[in-house]
Amino acid sequence: MKKITLLSGATAILTALSVPAFAQTEISTGANVAGVAEVDDNITDIEDAVQDSFDRSADADRFGPSDRRQGLFGNMSLSYTGRTGNVENQDFALAGRIQHNQAPFAQSIGLSIEFGEDDNGNKDKEEVAAIYDAQYYFNDRFYAFALGRFNIDGLVDGYDNADENVRDLEEDDDLRRDGFLGFGPGYRIINTDTTTWRVQAGVGVRYTQTGLQHINDESETEVGYIASSRVYHRFNEMVFVTNDTDYLTSDEGGDVLTNEFGVNFKMSDQLATRLSYTTEYQSDREIRTDNTLGVAVVYGF
Repeated sequence: MKKITLLSGATAILTALSVPAFAQTEISTGANVAGVAEVDDNITDIEDAVQDSFDRSADADRFGPSDRRQGLFGNMSLSYTGRTGNVENQDFALAGRIQHNQAPFAQSIGLSIEFGEDDNGNKDKEEVAAIYDAQYYFNDRFYAFALGRFNIDGLVDGYDNADENVRDLEEDDDLRRDGFLGFGPGYRIINTDTTTWRVQAGVGVRYTQTGLQHINDESETEVGYIASSRVYHRFNEMVFVTNDTDYLTSDEGGDVLTNEFGVNFKMSDQLATRLSYTTEYQSDREIRTDNTLGVAVVYGF
């Protein structure tokens, strides 16, 4: 059975219009050639990953659409790198998000495109992905949602990337196309200043095509069912906990269940800590359950 990708019901696609900013390419004179800039970029990546963990745990959607920015807004990013000399290759990436919020209805669309060539001029990446997310609030507690995702990996075609006349049997089970569309109702069981709990469940359709199916001009479509729960509770100004649960099932894809429990501490204005424990269960794996312990600490002075 093929692994089915989990689509979470919680949405944090875009919250503000991003204004492009072009920073200096090095933190100080000579930093690039000395290797200092590369290490500094790695430090920034780690800081961003930790901050993202804290931002997700706060659950921006826990109070509903009341604080959402209204109207149409979004951003777009493009990058291209071409290399010559000891290596000759190129990479192209395009990504963007558009969101439109109007009273009780909020929707967003995201797109990413990536292409690349290796040193021999052969394609080593050809991926396109799109997502769609929508929520319509009938009142403060009851809402409807829709989730959509579609991925295309153009390099999975059943043939060798360097020679299109040679079969690549390893790609027979790899996904060339993978799409999912789900919709259903959601309800906020608890919605107070200190505690929120919302649940949602619905039906979805998944479309897949493997490398072998691409050769035979075949594909597979099946019905799946999704359910999600989001719990947030703040004990005081210093401590809050979250518990996020998602479940997805279908005949061919089997069952996928994830649960993340997190505890967030704000010791002071300078020190914050997040502890999380994530469990992921997939019925079609030999070892069905994976567990992950996460620790994130931010200290400023």
